Amino acid sequence: MAVGRAQAVRPEVVADGLQNPWAVAFLPEGRFLVTERPGRMRVIEADGRVAPALTGLPTIAAGGQGGLLDVMLDSGFANNRTLYFCFSEPAADGMGNSTALASARLSASRDALENVRVIFSQKPKVQSSAHFGCRIVESRQEGKADGLLFLTLGERFSRKEDAQKLDNHHGKVVRIGKDGGVPKDNPFVGRAGALPEIWSYGHRNSQGATLAPDGTFWMHEHGPQGGDEINLPQPGRNHGWPVVTFGENYGGGKIGEGLTAKAGMEPPLHYWVPSIAPSGMAFLTSDRYGAAWRGNLFVGSLKFGYLDRIELSQPFKGKVVREHKLLAEGGSRIRDVRQGPDGLLYVLTDEANGRLLRLQPGS
Repeated sequence: MAVGRAQAVRPEVVADGLQNPWAVAFLPEGRFLVTERPGRMRVIEADGRVAPALTGLPTIAAGGQGGLLDVMLDSGFANNRTLYFCFSEPAADGMGNSTALASARLSASRDALENVRVIFSQKPKVQSSAHFGCRIVESRQEGKADGLLFLTLGERFSRKEDAQKLDNHHGKVVRIGKDGGVPKDNPFVGRAGALPEIWSYGHRNSQGATLAPDGTFWMHEHGPQGGDEINLPQPGRNHGWPVVTFGENYGGGKIGEGLTAKAGMEPPLHYWVPSIAPSGMAFLTSDRYGAAWRGNLFVGSLKFGYLDRIELSQPFKGKVVREHKLLAEGGSRIRDVRQGPDGLLYVLTDEANGRLLRLQPGS
């Protein structure tokens, strides 16, 4: 597989002065909604002015990798002003935390969240500041939103063995209704000892997920030292962590038996050695960068500071055949990547003075 330099794109600063921004969503009239990991959500005007933080957020356990993380607008946002966000939720007794998913409504004045409701909390809560996962994807069937949400959940680093057990939410993808209910066709509904929200398991820490136009759910996840993976989670499937991995322990040494494959465990579609520390994930459905880019997958690298343009054997599907490094000269940690309503790509840089960038075609 080839790795090369891509056709140049020209990064245009939409806004700066953001503190460790984590996710961006696209509001009507050219506005943006951005989360900052320390626990703030802001509207950015079309001209780049950054508004004061919204009020109404719940208590957030910000620290380490935790804080206010992903945000996604409901497919019916134009009519219902509903959005979803995930965050690290502190335990009521202060002992531990976990990833939680909430729904809310953006006020008409765009300065507050209303009707905030936590619709899912990862169990159990543990004392850890790592591996929250936390990407939200609205699922679709036959091209239409079906009222369900996927949420990726990390295994909290210290609890990696939990990823192979079905009595907890560590290292899982869960699938729930927008009201927090469990779909009747989830794979573990009715199975003794298994949590019914679970869609797939054996994951490590996913900070990127997206839906292909045909409705296929794609995600990537951090490996340990090496072994970041792209996976296509299917209902009830085991993706192997920590039994199988292409990575190794930090500082060296095999994990478990050092297996890279095992019967009954799903192999990744693609893996990276060394790790690129992936975050953010989006398909390009537009022709704004030329026809060859349509159907490519885009993934940010935190470790090496570039945007990975990934060519597949077919648009939106198939195997990884080639990778191209975009924005490599900037060296900024790329936390999120999304396609905007204008068909252009937007990225967030994870820095104390983080930026929202619009990628214009050409040099």
